[in-house]
This record gives sequence, C-alpha cells and structure tokens, in this order.
Amino acid sequence: MWVITLYTDVSIKMFEFDTEKEAQEVYNTLEGNKYLSQIIY
Repeated sequence: MWVITLYTDVSIKMFEFDTEKEAQEVYNTLEGNKYLSQIIY
C-alpha cells in the first residue's frame, strides 16, 4: 500500500493507493508539503 500525506495551510489529508504508479501520478499533481510512503504490513 502507498500513502500520500498532504499538509496544507488549513488541513492534513491522506490518500491511499494500491500501486506506486497510481500514487506517483497523483503525487505529481498535488501542491503543498507532501510525502509519499510505502506501508508494509
């Protein structure tokens, strides 16, 4: 699982993805402080 954490001036949002490719596509379109993480469980 891949997770993007997006920090903006007014909120924190998290997005979950099944593949890295999906996550990278969205990651490149977001503005603000963002982190892409792989979750291994």
